[in-house]
Amino acid sequence: MNSQFNKTMNIADVLFLAIGAMLGWGWVVLSGEWISEAGFLGSIIAFVIGGLLVIFIGLTYAELASAIPETGGGFVFVKKAFSPGVAFFSGWSVLFGYVSVITFEAVALPTVIDYVIPFEHTGLLWNLAGWDVYLTWVLIGSIGSVILTSLNYFGVKPAAIMQTVFTIFIVGVGLLLFFGASFNGEFTQLKPLFSHGVGGTMSVLIMIPFLFVGFDVIPQIAEEVKAPSKKIGSILIISIIASVIFYLLIVFGVATGLTPSQLGSSELATADAMVNLFGSSGFGVLLVLGGVAGIITSWNAFIIGGSRILYAMAKNNMIPKWFAFIHPKYKTPTHGILFLGVLAFVAPLLGRPALVWIVDAGGIGVVLGYLLVAFSFLKLRKSEPNLERPYRIKSGKFVGWTAVILSIAFIVIYLPGMPSSLIWPNEWIIVCVWYGIAVVLYLTKSKEVETFERAQSIQSSNE
Repeated sequence: MNSQFNKTMNIADVLFLAIGAMLGWGWVVLSGEWISEAGFLGSIIAFVIGGLLVIFIGLTYAELASAIPETGGGFVFVKKAFSPGVAFFSGWSVLFGYVSVITFEAVALPTVIDYVIPFEHTGLLWNLAGWDVYLTWVLIGSIGSVILTSLNYFGVKPAAIMQTVFTIFIVGVGLLLFFGASFNGEFTQLKPLFSHGVGGTMSVLIMIPFLFVGFDVIPQIAEEVKAPSKKIGSILIISIIASVIFYLLIVFGVATGLTPSQLGSSELATADAMVNLFGSSGFGVLLVLGGVAGIITSWNAFIIGGSRILYAMAKNNMIPKWFAFIHPKYKTPTHGILFLGVLAFVAPLLGRPALVWIVDAGGIGVVLGYLLVAFSFLKLRKSEPNLERPYRIKSGKFVGWTAVILSIAFIVIYLPGMPSSLIWPNEWIIVCVWYGIAVVLYLTKSKEVETFERAQSIQSSNE
């Protein structure tokens, strides 16, 4: 297979790409909620169970990524197992999740900068859903999008180097919190070990799949990795395990660093715990800077992954060919990168509430992608038993069906009546609009796809 991409990413690049994608901003703002709802041990149990569940899904990706190391990841797996129509739905769904995260990070950045450097914003533009949108606030997110888009435009290697540096910084800050807790933490504050019983633990558990969105970026860039296919599968699973351990350390640090009353009143519990443990507000700022790094690493990873999905879908004539353009010098899908960059640039204009609706709605797309990859894993095990699988997992049927059941369970969480159900009508309207666009695109491109598939089939038979 002749690839248009350069193999410039080594194993370390891939590992830090995935870990950085999973360690976004949530560990800074949500830790207090975890411990208040579930208690120290309840939160630990939720992360262990949630991590295991994500690993089952990750295993299906790991085997398929090693067997089919092509740009597009899950989209390519589903296309090989099922019809182009199912693959289109899969790719479009995952793209929904990626776009939602990219646009949200452009809003998260100015929100976090406000904590580090508080100042009065000026240039009121408008009010959306009760949120005042100021020009100075918008500019912070928009400038951030220009920088990250430029970095990815000029090659994946510069973006990977930045990802590695920032991810190491995040992990370093997390370890500093852990060591501070080990030496200066109040271990009596670990009690009560459980809060609100099983319901408390479940309330943390339902957040976990969405904290770990990002490991699936690895298969998107498989063609750009200069390493044996088997190692791609191994790194994917290692990245999930490393991220689980990171979150467990954060739970321990916050639980020993804040009293129950402080947990209830803190807006940034992880930062406040750091201040308590080291007795200096400077350490709180340091931790928030780790959160800023998390925003940038997840944002960067999803630009990389999202642009590759756009490329793969365009290459298969499912969306305009414009997205399949590869820069002759930098070997990056620059049109896809620019498209995602423009979305991030304008996203802050919508204000924070609208972007929360988008990111919540987009989560369902990623989980639908998980489900279709799990089904593809099972189908290919049966239909193509002789397919070379360098990273072949044991008990394939058990792992595959477990991944299917878990994916369906995650989808159910979004449905009306569930604790994390999408908000009616705003978030459901966003879902309907996104998939409405998919219907229009597919109907207009379906004949081209059939012609393309027929031509490929004829070419394969001639070879």
